[in-house]
Amino acid sequence: MLYPYLNALAAILAVGVASWLVSLAKKDVSFVDSLWSLFFLIAAAVFAMEAASLSARGTLVLALVAIWALRLSLHITVRNWGESEDYRYRTIRKNNEPGFAFKSLYIVFGLQGVLAWLIALPLLPAITSNTALNVLDIAAVLLWLVGFVFEAGGDYQLARFKAREDSKGKVLETGLWRYTRHPNYFGDFCIWWSFYLFAVASGGWWSIASPLLMSFLLLKVSGVAMLESTIAERRPEYANYIRNTNAFFPGPRKTTSMNEAKS
Repeated sequence: MLYPYLNALAAILAVGVASWLVSLAKKDVSFVDSLWSLFFLIAAAVFAMEAASLSARGTLVLALVAIWALRLSLHITVRNWGESEDYRYRTIRKNNEPGFAFKSLYIVFGLQGVLAWLIALPLLPAITSNTALNVLDIAAVLLWLVGFVFEAGGDYQLARFKAREDSKGKVLETGLWRYTRHPNYFGDFCIWWSFYLFAVASGGWWSIASPLLMSFLLLKVSGVAMLESTIAERRPEYANYIRNTNAFFPGPRKTTSMNEAKS
């Protein structure tokens, strides 16, 4: 299994270097966000091509990775189209001058490529194994569906909300956003644990570091923690939203009294 995994890293880094060259011409590294999910699709495709034969599970997992990756990449591309470089990357650029043009090769593109490669580990046994489908695969499909509904549904609802003329400075508190402040991140969480279940079903229980790493990134690094560190400044109503709505795992709305809200 080592060679397919290393070949996936080589393919991901090759795409990362090519994308970095494009970013030099654009003077904008933001489009790496559109590449993030595609890195996983690249890894999955390499695993599928190097499998002795593609099993029913392998075909299913490859299809689910493709659906997830292409949907997310298209959503981010459309959302960012025509926009200037994202504020997160402007901050990184500012903090790494002089020489950010070269540093971005490993700070941005290389780092994200390697992280994607590490997280893609469960896809290797899930796609290359020829073990028969079992009950864990059913659980994995159901969890994937829950994740996809939350991620794609949350993104769709937020896009519609932002398109409204009266949404500036306001907070979306309906739909999936009524039950969790980050339905899209929770959906991503479910999807990667579902891929791990596929891996376990094929004997790849040892790949648990992958969903743990993704969970850590979503909760503590580039997901919830990063977004909520600045969003309260941009949306004053967000403080009340925090009091009433679960941060990550969906749950019923909390009730806040007027005195509590003022304190």
